[in-house]
Amino acid sequence: MLNKKNNITNDKVTFQIHKIYVKDLSFESPNSPNIFKENWNPKISCDLNNIFDKLEKNLFDVTLRVIVKVHINLKLIFLCEVHQSGIFYIQGMSKKKLLYCLGVYCPNILFPYSRECISNLTSKGGFPQLNLEPVNFDSMFNENNIKK
Repeated sequence: MLNKKNNITNDKVTFQIHKIYVKDLSFESPNSPNIFKENWNPKISCDLNNIFDKLEKNLFDVTLRVIVKVHINLKLIFLCEVHQSGIFYIQGMSKKKLLYCLGVYCPNILFPYSRECISNLTSKGGFPQLNLEPVNFDSMFNENNIKK
């Protein structure tokens, strides 16, 4: 909307969460039950990435992929993969702000759900709960944009 006094446009920004859901979920423990005899001194690696698709005008499907691998020595203890998704309605943002929203704000909303899935899966797999540390999606987004 155009403000005639200042000639400034004030488009209303709308952000709504339509749905949060698990798109894909996997837990593998190929060396169980023998692995339970090992001394618990694991090496943990975590890989994160974010993808999004435009479903229709102003409607986006954002997926946060989290892959956790745990090894003792060179032996795989478990692999846990979660694709946590959300459908978001976003209107009234510039392209730059929209990309930031899809790359930072939406993953920040999805991450606690991913973390909970991973914690539950590892516990149900017979291992100590794995609680992932918070992630700085803003830093990841800026780092990826510098590479491009």
